[in-house]
Amino acid sequence: MSSIVARLIPAWLRQYQLSALPTDLVAGIVVGVLVIPQSLGYAVLAGLPPVYGLYAAIVPVLVYAWLGSSNVQAVGPVAITAIMTASGLLPYAEQGTEQYALMASLLALMVGALLWIAGRLKLGWIMQFISRGVSAGFVSGAAVLIFVSQLKYLTDIPVTGNSLIGYLSTMQRYASQLHSLTLAIGITAFALLVANRYASEWIWQTWLSSSYAKWAERLFPLILLGIAIVLSMALHWSTHGVATIGRIPQGLPSFTLPHISDLQEALKLLPTAGLMALIIFVSSSSVASTYARLRGESFDANRELTGLGLANLSGGLFQSFAVAGGFSRTAINADSGAKTPLASLVTVLVMIAALIAFSNALAPLPYALLGATIMASIIGLIDIATLKSAWQRDRLDGASFLAAFVGVLIFGLNTGLVIGLMVSFASLIWQSSKPHVAIVGQLGGTGHFRNINRHDVVTFNNLLMLRIDESLFFGNSESVHRRILNAMQQYPAANEIILIMAAVNHIDLTAQEMLSTLNKELALQNKRLHFSFIKGPVMDIIGHTPLISELSGQVYLSTLDAVDALK
Repeated sequence: MSSIVARLIPAWLRQYQLSALPTDLVAGIVVGVLVIPQSLGYAVLAGLPPVYGLYAAIVPVLVYAWLGSSNVQAVGPVAITAIMTASGLLPYAEQGTEQYALMASLLALMVGALLWIAGRLKLGWIMQFISRGVSAGFVSGAAVLIFVSQLKYLTDIPVTGNSLIGYLSTMQRYASQLHSLTLAIGITAFALLVANRYASEWIWQTWLSSSYAKWAERLFPLILLGIAIVLSMALHWSTHGVATIGRIPQGLPSFTLPHISDLQEALKLLPTAGLMALIIFVSSSSVASTYARLRGESFDANRELTGLGLANLSGGLFQSFAVAGGFSRTAINADSGAKTPLASLVTVLVMIAALIAFSNALAPLPYALLGATIMASIIGLIDIATLKSAWQRDRLDGASFLAAFVGVLIFGLNTGLVIGLMVSFASLIWQSSKPHVAIVGQLGGTGHFRNINRHDVVTFNNLLMLRIDESLFFGNSESVHRRILNAMQQYPAANEIILIMAAVNHIDLTAQEMLSTLNKELALQNKRLHFSFIKGPVMDIIGHTPLISELSGQVYLSTLDAVDALK
């Protein structure tokens, strides 16, 4: 019985300390209140009615709080999943329709299934294959697309498409439909939100203490939402052509099976679902693992996969679109004092209260304010700092950033991400194909051996010592062979060739054949090939192969042993 209880009730709840209750309650209320306008905006960004943003912040959040890996990560609708949902469903249904909403839930269900399966297969290690350059470039490109896509709410121009060219071309084509009052509302809201976000030290800290200034900055979007609703009602904006969100259905999300009218149609969504699952896992894991380190807690990538998977699976059955861990809402949750996932449960209660008690009050809210909210919040995701850092320190990672960024802008989210990944993997292969092979000498009378171009070392006329700084495989074996022959031409008197294998973690069949060929070539020149410092796992692979049995020289435990025996 105790084992069953342990499986059903999470450890954080079984070990819950009442001392954490006050801060969890405060954090849950703060996050719930502050992210209401953001959640409404993300639903609109996904092509759904605003209420779906609140739906997406209920069932998935409950499930992740129960099963997720992080104590403070706040899961819910985020910009990236919203724009990927809109981009993925664009060819299949008209935004805002019932069919579109059902397909958005189907996509969330598919994403959840892929994440859950990956968790069961313990594929958490996949996270390490998405380079910083690719992820930052993809998010930055998506942020630009999100920014431009929201212009339709600030201008009333029907901006559509899934790439920057598509957005700008439709905007130019329908520019005559610009609505001046909507534009004035949107620009004013955007300017106020940007000033609040990036100039808070001049706006708030000049007359408020730092703690009060921080809360003023956080509460300002909610205050602006309230002011916009009051002005909309008082000035009758809707009768002057300003689009408002209208009546929001009261009540909780209901159990609804996703739309599957055609299996082939569902299968076409599978690539989009796969890429969304990858991005959701990478972004959410980055947030969760960061806060786990800061709080001295453990992080389990496979448990994170399972938690995110079940959150999206359950959400797909309760009128949600795909969700992920949010950067901003997690920061607010942690800064507000959240200690456990109980804070997320309190946030859910706030969302339920908003649906039941305040849904009609949101009806006069202009779409222009939601668009401005998304545009102001998305600016911070354009990561120029990472591009500068990558270009200064690692040009290949910088190239991956630019490939993903430009690919997203020109070809759309899915193709752009694939382009970034391809460039990243091509860079990795290119680097591995050109391993560093150093000619080394003995450092003084010590047992240390260093690169002759970097240190004052002792060399020996009859010895050529080469250190290979990479594992050997089919992609670099010819390059290594060529560099060894070039080094031999520089030192023709050396008849004992020692390959230092301390950095070699694997030798595949192609590399073994290359070394065997090298051994025969040296034998024809009355020279011998020796190895030093072969690691145990590598020796297990090659120990009973012709490479060792036909070796003209010896295998030495250390380079010092080889030098003492051969010099």
